[in-house]
Amino acid sequence: MKYKRILLKLSGEALMGNQQYGIDATRLMQYAEEIKSAAATGTQVAVVIGGGNIFRGVQAAALGLDRVQGDYMGMLATVINSMALQSALEKLEVSTRLLSGLTIQRVCEPYIRRRAVRHLEKGRVVIFGAGIGSPYFTTDSAASLRAIEIEADVVLKGTRVDGIYTADPEKDPSAVRYPEITFEEVMEKNLNVMDMTAFTLCKENNLPIIVFDMNQEGNLQRLIDGETVGTLVTMNGGNKAAVPDSKHSSLQPSLDTPASHE
Repeated sequence: MKYKRILLKLSGEALMGNQQYGIDATRLMQYAEEIKSAAATGTQVAVVIGGGNIFRGVQAAALGLDRVQGDYMGMLATVINSMALQSALEKLEVSTRLLSGLTIQRVCEPYIRRRAVRHLEKGRVVIFGAGIGSPYFTTDSAASLRAIEIEADVVLKGTRVDGIYTADPEKDPSAVRYPEITFEEVMEKNLNVMDMTAFTLCKENNLPIIVFDMNQEGNLQRLIDGETVGTLVTMNGGNKAAVPDSKHSSLQPSLDTPASHE
């Protein structure tokens, strides 16, 4: 077991599977199985999930809604996804707790740092819903902040691609994937990993980020076991050059938009 405590960031849009909207039951259970396996190793697992499969905060302007109101709607979307993931995990007999940045007493506990840490120490999977509870912040920012607060060893950003690329392979056939890269290089090359607020939080607190393909069965477990999966972002890096990988035609995991909560 390489990591004692992890923060797993999942995209809400990934829950759609091949659907156009909502939650795909097969994909949801796949994620639950992966998380169960990770928790079974003794690793303490916390999860932040977006809400882009239901509502994205940036949709508010298109609908003529107030931005702040739209962001709160996005936060509620993340709570719905968090409840679905909690239910899926409990179906697999995994002990969970859902903590929310917004007070919703009937379905989740209010976020209290010490309570979250205590749940993790007792072996429960902790799901953080509603972002940080404030508009204008993404679920990427929530993931970074919560990871720092609970003193996680790493942020694992599970996406539909298997790492960070030099360019969009769809537009640039010569694009290659980085096995490892530094925070500074990401900023210098203007690569999209997380929104700048979230990324800066990780950089300033020397919190490593791993971008990996969550849809590939067993990847989360391999990361927990210490195998090299995806792209590792650290303060110093490992001086590993980018390597060719033509499996994907997408550059980076899409960014969360404020309280859209991917």
